[in-house]
Amino acid sequence: MTDIAIRVENLSKRYRIGGTQGHFQYGSLRDSLASAINAPLRRLRGSPNNQEDGTIWALKDVSFEVKKGEVLGIIGRNGAGKSTLLKILSRITRPTEGKVQLWGRVGSLLEVGTGFHPELTGGENIYLNGAVLGMRRLEIERKYDEIVDFAEIEQFLDTPVKFYSSGMYMRLAFAVAAHLEPEILLVDEVLAVGDAAFQKKSLGKMGEVANEGRTVLLVSHNLTSITRICDYAILFDLGHLIQYGDVNRIVSKYLLSGNRQEGLRTWKNGLADPGIEEFKIMSLRIRSERGEISTSLDVKLPFWIDVEFQVFKDLPTCRIGISLLTLDGIVVFVSYNTDDDENAGNIEPGNYTCSCLVPGNFLNPTRYSITIHAETSPKYRLARSEHVLSFEIENTGAIGSEFNPLRYGIIRPKLSWTQKKLE
Repeated sequence: MTDIAIRVENLSKRYRIGGTQGHFQYGSLRDSLASAINAPLRRLRGSPNNQEDGTIWALKDVSFEVKKGEVLGIIGRNGAGKSTLLKILSRITRPTEGKVQLWGRVGSLLEVGTGFHPELTGGENIYLNGAVLGMRRLEIERKYDEIVDFAEIEQFLDTPVKFYSSGMYMRLAFAVAAHLEPEILLVDEVLAVGDAAFQKKSLGKMGEVANEGRTVLLVSHNLTSITRICDYAILFDLGHLIQYGDVNRIVSKYLLSGNRQEGLRTWKNGLADPGIEEFKIMSLRIRSERGEISTSLDVKLPFWIDVEFQVFKDLPTCRIGISLLTLDGIVVFVSYNTDDDENAGNIEPGNYTCSCLVPGNFLNPTRYSITIHAETSPKYRLARSEHVLSFEIENTGAIGSEFNPLRYGIIRPKLSWTQKKLE
């Protein structure tokens, strides 16, 4: 009996841009003649990502195997092909080329409420989703109380799910997928919808699922979660599988290969979430204590992280945040401009710069990554970009280095000490 749970061979998926995939489109004689005349020019000119005109390869020649009981993290930037892979594995969409072999029942949580019927109640959808996963009624009944308890929505079980909030939807969807014992569990970045407490509980449940010998594929931008529960990871970029291997090594490669190294990142048209028109981040930079843009910093000396942004209409507040991460995805700290009370409160339209001072003798010598985010409240996000810049803290003879050049721990603060001789 094979110990392989998933085998992917030469998998490719092509989408048509600006057209209807898989359907013939009628056009006029003039359009057909113009297309024929322009075809040689299009071939000479080429198109992005070496694709045929009007199409894009979301996945291209992807091959890998996952053994039973493994927990595999799938990482990469937006548009890398991660979600497309999971949709193919879930049989939601068909590949253009290649094949997939699966050994065991598959449970998937790709989007909030996938597989739920909006007119049915929460309780009815537990049975419906279980049946879709191939479970018998007795199996569903055996797990029913555990699902309800985990989702924490007992009082709403008789309410149609179309009235659920996104958080309630997600709680129930994850509870069903995780508790109905599929041999293979596919989870996309939907856990970002939940609150921090539920995210923690969900990650713990996925760890339990893995310990029970089931196979888990997890797509997430939360690298801390990836390194915590995954054994191996796959790095995707522009539809191609870049590397497969030990999770810590793959996460480090992702952070190093994808980051800008010049100490300055600018956005020509501004960085903002879709639909956000009142705010844009224009640039992020790292400055040494001498004011020079740099990615190589002395462990003894302070440095600055600057953010330039534009506000186009009055906002109740504008909280700019930076998250500093190690190469294995551990968050060192998160800091906001509103930590200084003077920056809190209403903000008028205009151009702004905010700066964060990171003290010397605070970070251990290694490489770090910066994620930037902005919001007007915890529930109203303005912008976010993962791992925008990376930089190196270098050991150049810091205090205490003669005893231990690299101190244990994430940070190495120079704290105040007193010493006196006892009589």
